[in-house]
Parts: sequence; structure tokens; C-alpha cells
Amino acid sequence: MTKKLSCDQHLTSLPWSDYELLDSGDNMKLERFGDVIIARPETQALWKKLRPELWETAHAEFTFEEKKGLWNMKKSVPESWELAWNKVTFLARLTGFKHTGVFPEQAPNWQWLAEKISKLDKPQVLNLFGYTGIASIVAAQAGAFVTHVDASKQSLDWAHENATISNISENKIRWILDDALAFVKREVRRGTKYDGIILDPPAFGRGAKGEVWKIEEDFQTLLQSLKELLSANSGSFLLVNGYAAGYAPKSFAQAVESTFGEVQGECGELYIKESSSDRVIPAGIYVRFVR
Repeated sequence: MTKKLSCDQHLTSLPWSDYELLDSGDNMKLERFGDVIIARPETQALWKKLRPELWETAHAEFTFEEKKGLWNMKKSVPESWELAWNKVTFLARLTGFKHTGVFPEQAPNWQWLAEKISKLDKPQVLNLFGYTGIASIVAAQAGAFVTHVDASKQSLDWAHENATISNISENKIRWILDDALAFVKREVRRGTKYDGIILDPPAFGRGAKGEVWKIEEDFQTLLQSLKELLSANSGSFLLVNGYAAGYAPKSFAQAVESTFGEVQGECGELYIKESSSDRVIPAGIYVRFVR
């Protein structure tokens, strides 16, 4: 039987105690992160708001003025505040790019990572474009030694903070400030192998030394290096996420298949479900497989 990636396996993130998608519509979404309620632009929300009265409860709203984004503060919001998902603790912040450091649509992938890693014996896991490190912490808590790579010192410091408040010992995660592609090419030359690889490449980015990343030019090169790094052992895995690149799941899946050959896994859309309706916001794509 031919191994293929099944591309109709959509994943839906449901509300949990510290996160809730309260409402959406009119190109906006209203979310609760712990006790803080925020309104942010959402291009996917082409529909009408269901609960317009809730929007008055927002602590802050992200708006664009003269092509610059800023937070319109309506109530007091701390500089950072703690949230939790299962046993992972992390800090949320209102950033100048409208993000909070938390991507709730990843919750189903966090659960999948924990399950797959728990079945391996002291696995080595690589997290590229690791941002604020929630996936790294999930992996470490499940028993992995994690190499976390990001080109932004600010993001790396934030991820380190999250690991500290999650009580992850210093010998469980290796923090690397570097360009992802440059790092993996060096790892290939060293003959390094990883039992699991996680990556969430942006459409465009810059490395720690000014290297330029363009997904349409560099994604295949990166995947080829990752093929060399991924262990052939049973249970080794690859998880690729896409947030802002604008590609369909099938595009990512065929890129993975063209590099790794026949693999059995799934791909699809990532959704966030509203807490009081059946509506969902499309929030990204993913591809994942296990050897």
C-alpha cells in the first residue's frame, strides 16, 4: 500500500481555561487570554459578529493608523501575564505586530507532539523558527532534549522565560540564536540526527546576521537538509506549520513528499472554534508524519 499524506485532516482548537475565541466577524476576532480580552484584525472573518455586546468588554483593540499598527488601550493590561495549557506555563504580551506570543490553533499539534515524544527513548528534537517556545516546552516535558533555534534574540529570551516559569531544567533545552537554514546546513555537515523536527517557517524573515529568508526560494532547500537530519528510526517525526505564507495544505504536503518520498501522515487546515457557536476561524496549515 502506497504511503501518502492525507490532506483532509483538519485540526480544530477548542477553548480551554486560559484561552477562548469569544466572537468574530467584520474582519475582527475577540479573544480571551486568561483575564485579558483583546480585539484584533482577522482577514478570514468575512461574516457578521454574533455577539456584538461582548466587544465592549475588550481591554485592548489593535488598530492601524497611518499604516502603523498600535494597541488602543481601553482598560489596564499588564506588560506580561501568565497563561497555561496543560502543564505548560507561558507569558502573553501585547506586541507591536498584533500577536501575543501565543498561537492557540497549535493546541492539537502540542497534544500530538506530547503523545509521539512520550513513546520515544530520550529523543533529540529540533524546533526551528521556535518563537516563544511553547512547542519546545511541550517536547521537553514529554521527555525530549530540545534544540530551539530562532533568529530573534527577543523571541529567544521570551521562550527562555517561558521555559523557566514552566520549571524546565536548563539541561533540557539548548537555545540557539541563529538563522534556521544556516544552522541546519552546519548540522548536516556535523552528521547530527534528530528524532523529531518541528518548524513554522515565515513567508519572509531575516536571520541573526541579516540573512534573508524567502519561503518560495528557501523552503525546498531547508526540507532537503532536514531530510538529512531526521533519523530513520521508527517513531521519528516531522511537523511543519504554516501561518502567514498563504499556501494551501496540499502545497506544503507535496513539498514534503517531493523531498521525503513516501510518508504516511496527515495535513490540513488549523482552525480555532468560537466558544459559543460552531463557527471556526482558519488560522494556518500543517503537515506531519511519523516514520
